[in-house]
Order: sequence, then structure tokens, then C-alpha cells
Amino acid sequence: MFDTLYECFWSERLWLPVGLTWADLEDKEGRVYAKASHLYVTLPYALAFLLIRYLFERWIATPLAVSAGIKQRIYLKAEENSVLEFYYATQCRNPAQADIDGLSKKSSLSTRQVERWFRRRRRQDRPGILKKFTEASWRFVFYLSAFIGGMVALHDKEWLYDTREVWTGFPKQTMLESQYWYYVLEMSFYGCLLFSVAFDVKRKDFKEQIIHHLATLVLLSFSWCANYIRVGTLVMLIHDASDVLLESAKLFNYAKWEKTCKTLFVLFAIVFMVTRLIIFPFWLIHCTWVYPVLYYPAFFGYYFFNTMLVVLLCLHIFWAYLILRMIRKFMFGTLTKDERSDNEEEDGDESSSTQDEVEQRHKPAGPLVADNFSDVMVFLES
Repeated sequence: MFDTLYECFWSERLWLPVGLTWADLEDKEGRVYAKASHLYVTLPYALAFLLIRYLFERWIATPLAVSAGIKQRIYLKAEENSVLEFYYATQCRNPAQADIDGLSKKSSLSTRQVERWFRRRRRQDRPGILKKFTEASWRFVFYLSAFIGGMVALHDKEWLYDTREVWTGFPKQTMLESQYWYYVLEMSFYGCLLFSVAFDVKRKDFKEQIIHHLATLVLLSFSWCANYIRVGTLVMLIHDASDVLLESAKLFNYAKWEKTCKTLFVLFAIVFMVTRLIIFPFWLIHCTWVYPVLYYPAFFGYYFFNTMLVVLLCLHIFWAYLILRMIRKFMFGTLTKDERSDNEEEDGDESSSTQDEVEQRHKPAGPLVADNFSDVMVFLES
């Protein structure tokens, strides 16, 4: 049964146009082709990225944050209470009033004490600015390196300037060493993001992030096996372009460089709209939807690849909507918090003096409250 499923999965009719076989993509005549077995290396590379990230955040990003005046907030810890902790872990982090009354009787605490316990407990789990800064630093370094590497690899390739060239000679297009490393490192990084999602800062678009990472990995894996590598490199390049600006804007935002943050935010919004909502659908999806059928009849892989691109486009539209909402609030002075951030209730009377001291030190000069403005730039993880 396994052999049958294996043969069905790797059926040439699913992956390749009519008239082509896997034998046509064997290395010969000086041509080297991508193979599915090459993707196995992305797993250990993803784990290596996790180790590199840990070392980077600990020995580079954290000292950099401290030098910028960013420190970890210190909150009063919730007192140990097995009844409340069990409810918090298994039921709800923000109980309704009826549940608070019930928990008050079970724990022999007043309703006020139960409410205070849950506020303190939620604050314990809330990531601080220092954690956000180190995460953004890691992503900024990778996206910048990937974008520069992508430009170096593609600047002299004709398909960067004329998308019709993507399909010239397809699928018998030899794989370049630069393409190999570009793919492997990008896929390893997205694998690293999936591995680390459990302990990264969570946002309201957590599900959309997971869908994005999975869709990207599936898209890159399919394009690798079907030798859609040229268009795959273009997709990666335009995604990295706006991500660099996003992560850099976050860094300056957490460091309270407000003017620089605003400037980078505007640049990010412009680049995002141009690359994700104009170039991506009207150049790249047009390239994969219109041109291939001029060379061979449509097949399953053709429809599957374009479907995955449309999934990414839908996520781009969703995030563009959040960005436009933020811009509207930003321009009219009604911005209160990141559209993707979890609600952060005020609990000033519960904080320690150290926390108050840190908040005062990082309070911006503008009219916006520090806790609210600190997440202006944190929209998406693409």
C-alpha cells in the first residue's frame, strides 16, 4: 500500500507537463537539476538556525537592546494558588464575573483578590519589549542578508527583468549553486519559524502566520521538485524586500526613535503595497498563470502552484487591510494599539517600582501612551 501511495504521489502527471518524465530531469549534458532528496538538508539547517538564533539573541541582540536603553520589565508575580493556576492553565486566562465568583469560593479569596491574581498572572506571560527587540533583531538580520543575497544571485539574470524568460527552456533548466543556497536557507529559516512558534511572541493573526509559513514551505518545496526555481526565487525576493523594512521599523520603535520609526513605517507600507499587491499578482502570478500554457498544456502542478500563490495573495490582502487601518489611525491621531497585539489591560497598581521606573524611562515625548505605541510596527511575520 505504501508503495502505491508513493507512486501516486510522485506521479509524473501530477508534477510535470504531458510528455515529460522524471528521466528528463536527471543530471546529464552538464545540467544539474533540483531533487526532492536535497530538501532533507533543510531540517538540520532549521535546527541549526534555532541554535544560531539563541546565540545571536543572547550575545548580540540583548546587549544591543541594553545599550539602546531597553530593559526587561519586572512585574509582581502572582502568588501560588493551585486552584486558580489550574483554571488559568486549562480553562481561561480571563474569566467571566460568574467564574470569578465561583473561584473566589473555591480558593477562599475575595473577588478582588481573584481579579488581581489573574491580572498578575497574565502579566507574567506577557512578552516584554526586550524579547520583542531580540526577535525583531534576528529576523532583521536574516531578511537583510537574504535580500542582499537574492539581489546578488539575481541581478544578472534575464528573468528578473523579463518574466517571460522564467519559462525559456522549461523544465530543462539547470540549477545554479546560488539558487540552491537561496532556496535551502530560505526554507530552513521558515522551518525555524515553525519550530519556534511555540515560544515566540503571539499575535492575533497567529493562525494566519501559521498558514503563511506552511503555504510558503509547500510552495517552495513544490517549485523545487517541479523545477519552478526561477519564479520561486522571484517570489522570495519580493517578500524579503518589505520584511527588511518592517523589522528595522520595529527595532527603532522599541528603542523609541520615534521619527525614524515613523519614516521606516511609511517606507514599509509603500514597499509592501507595491511588492505584495502590485508586483506579486500582476507580474508574478500573471507570469505563472498566463505564460506556461503557451509552452505546454495545463496540468495538476500548474493549478496547484497557482492556487498556493493565490493563498499567499489573500494573506497579503488581509495584512494590507490591517496596515491601512493602522495608517488611518496613525494619521488621524487615534492610534491606541497594534491591530495584531493582544489586549494589554492597565494594571498600574499591580506593578513594582522597578516596572514603573522602566516605563517612565521609555515613555515617548509624543501624546501616545508608551505601552500602546510600543507595538505600532508589529503587524505581520511574513
